[in-house]
Amino acid sequence: MAPWVSLFFIYLSLLSGLCFAADPFVFYDFKVSYITASPLGVPQQVIAINGNFPGPLINATTNNNVVVNVKNELDENLLLTWPGIQMRRDSWEDGVLGTNCPIPPKWNYTYQFQVKDQIGSFFYSPSLNFQRASGGFGPFILNNRDIIPIPFPKPDGDIVILIGDWYTRNHTALRADLDSGKDLGMPDGVLINGKGPYRYNTTLVPDGINYESIQVDPGKTYRVRVHNVGISTSLNFRIQNHTMLLVETEGYYTIQQNFSTFDIHVGQSYSFLVTMSQNISSDFYIVASARFVNESVWQRVTGVAILHYSNSKRPASGPLPDVSADIYNSWSAMTQPRSIKLNTTASGARPNPQGSYHYGQINVTDTYILQSLPPVSIDGKFRTTFNGISFVNPNTPIRLADQKNVKGAYKLDFPTKPLNRTPRVDTSVINATYKGFIEVILQNNDTKMQSFHMDGYSFWVVGMDFGNWTESDRSSYNKWDAISRSTVEVYPGGWTAILASLDNVGVWNLRAENLDRWYLGQETYMRIINPEENGDTEFAAPSNVLYCGALKSLQKDQPSAAISNLGGGFKVFFTLIVALFASIFTLS
Repeated sequence: MAPWVSLFFIYLSLLSGLCFAADPFVFYDFKVSYITASPLGVPQQVIAINGNFPGPLINATTNNNVVVNVKNELDENLLLTWPGIQMRRDSWEDGVLGTNCPIPPKWNYTYQFQVKDQIGSFFYSPSLNFQRASGGFGPFILNNRDIIPIPFPKPDGDIVILIGDWYTRNHTALRADLDSGKDLGMPDGVLINGKGPYRYNTTLVPDGINYESIQVDPGKTYRVRVHNVGISTSLNFRIQNHTMLLVETEGYYTIQQNFSTFDIHVGQSYSFLVTMSQNISSDFYIVASARFVNESVWQRVTGVAILHYSNSKRPASGPLPDVSADIYNSWSAMTQPRSIKLNTTASGARPNPQGSYHYGQINVTDTYILQSLPPVSIDGKFRTTFNGISFVNPNTPIRLADQKNVKGAYKLDFPTKPLNRTPRVDTSVINATYKGFIEVILQNNDTKMQSFHMDGYSFWVVGMDFGNWTESDRSSYNKWDAISRSTVEVYPGGWTAILASLDNVGVWNLRAENLDRWYLGQETYMRIINPEENGDTEFAAPSNVLYCGALKSLQKDQPSAAISNLGGGFKVFFTLIVALFASIFTLS
């Protein structure tokens, strides 16, 4: 091999830890900064990406290599996380404090990861300092490869809708409230794609608010991807006079069924097919309203956008479409999530049917019961817990501490069930077994509806009910077509059971997705290590890894000029190198 070729390969290996197979690259530059916006009519500081709130769409296809160059122009540390993106073998890019050192203000970090064997609807958001309450979020779509059929006719278009509760106080003020032991209180409203409500009610909605309007053509069918990117409120989503056909959630195709209204909990994502079937030339309401609260008191917590037919001649009118009145009948409310099942015959990211993995026939190797309770005072501070432990993030990320032999960064002693002891703060991690098959019982003894999320994996939602889980409840598990997903709701006073196959080596966050509960300590990590690791099941730390904590002396300063010169030039340079590599590989 010629010397210049050897140098090229050396340089290439230093440039990126990614696999340079035939899979294409997609590139994004994110400048994360504050801007002033007035989504509810009150000027406030929000977190924008490239000057936009919400942030831009990341649009990729199965097996693409995604490169996101982030410049932090906030006045505090930043990490972006990608809920539902599994980061196969690569927890280094997961974007939470247990796996990554934060990006300091005015610094740059380039995330590089492959979306291996995944399709579906997701979003990204900040993971630190309650920042998601001020924005910084955006949609993330993973398309099927052309050779893999989708289990429905190709839609005429794609519509992305981000819904979420919203406060006119920014994230620093909300964070200060939580730190002082206060509850967040009722949100000031609900945003749809970063905008406030259409003035459907002159008493509840002030004049002059900018609202979202989505244009469609009559007779066409659209794939509507809806994400609850809010803080802590479950929302009911509906479109006036239109039926929504559920087809996908968080990367898995579902049994198709029609809904007129649909509950979407914090952190969850769904896809619906909606046909523009109305033959009257008017607009229609799109509504996202607070759920599982006293709705007569929470009337202002309602987002309203407009579905605008291209032939419309009249504005939307009449009362908002009703939501089913079952919030006081918990058994009835649970009917919807229990009805969501996996389409076992459809292909997902691969040609084989989604139901070809017979999870119900695999023996469980470990069971974890994670109990959540209302916030408590620990050492004079307002905290939340799993199994009586309020998690404190390590100063040195867990896997980095392993590889650099940092002792005492965390403990591998997370209890498998609630213990009768005084609540405490700790950095206690689950010592999970590689290739194990675990059962996790999410026991919600809090007073609020909660969502729970697992990074690095999807899991099968095999059961949910009210009361305290017992071993006899296993007889009710769905062992054939349970939906697979990464964020699941758990009703107050109830439980949800999930199963997961631990084949993804790394350190993975398990958390309450409700931002207040997460911020106050309701999380832990699963540390999953292959004892015979040879480089095949876990990537090495990337060459641009950030150091902090006990390893901060290893971190070099970033020249500000170099940071500012990244971006478009970085894309062109990187693309040329990949193209050159591909041509050399082809000719060799």
